[in-house]
Amino acid sequence: MSGQQDGADRRIEYHESLEGDADVVQVLSDVSGLSRRRIRDAAQKGAVWWSRGKRTERLRRTGRSIAAGDEVHLYYDSRILETEPTPCELIEDLDAYSVWYKPYSVRSQGSKWGDHCTVYRWSERHLTPERPAFIVHRLDRAASGLMLIAHRKGIATQLAKLFELREMEKRYQAIVQGLVPVRETRTYDAPIDGRDAISHLSSLGVDNERNQSMVEVRIETGRKHQIRRHLSDNGIPVVGDRLYGIGPHTRDLQLVAVGLAFVCPVTGTSRQFTISEKLRPTLDEGKNVAGPA
Repeated sequence: MSGQQDGADRRIEYHESLEGDADVVQVLSDVSGLSRRRIRDAAQKGAVWWSRGKRTERLRRTGRSIAAGDEVHLYYDSRILETEPTPCELIEDLDAYSVWYKPYSVRSQGSKWGDHCTVYRWSERHLTPERPAFIVHRLDRAASGLMLIAHRKGIATQLAKLFELREMEKRYQAIVQGLVPVRETRTYDAPIDGRDAISHLSSLGVDNERNQSMVEVRIETGRKHQIRRHLSDNGIPVVGDRLYGIGPHTRDLQLVAVGLAFVCPVTGTSRQFTISEKLRPTLDEGKNVAGPA
């Protein structure tokens, strides 16, 4: 038995080697002092893991067969597990994959402490019929917009390949601090973390009074925080960017993935997806980019 605690009932971590045919829920309840109900809830929310040799995965079905020598791991953080997931909006269900609108603050992927507040877990629990979900690409937690979720491993691989080969058109809209003349276009190609990064920008409108512009950005690559870093490095940080921008910040990050276009790996036909105007950023400071009403 091994365990770590950080703040009594709030954050605990245990790793148990099992003897086979064990009641996983009871084992974790005994070592942690948590009720069986809390252990089962933690498992459903992605905070219980199972290991056999080099293989480790989340254990949601606590009644599965356990062999001698297997290990179970509990990562219990009450703050995380008590968080209510923000609803995500289904744009289209294509069976092998689906397209979603991810609101601001929703995570693209979980952690060892849970994944119930992620867009892929929301899709698993709210599609009819239910089916597994696989991450294809990521969107910053602070950003919002379109995300693809695959429901077959093979399709996930094919969709990810489209991103890798730059055959996935990705369009974003953002409100930036600074004036970019309407219809002006720019290309930023400064490497990010030593890797190629290319962003194409065009201005859609300006607010002279607030010294802000609305821009559309199309990216050829998908480096971490690429748009935010390219725009900030060139003197027009995204409004609400607490990491690369300038304060004070009165709005959430005004960066939205508004469009995806690609050749469907299932049908071979061209597909385009966009989000409605109400979900896009606006120069009207009275409106924050938010989730569906």
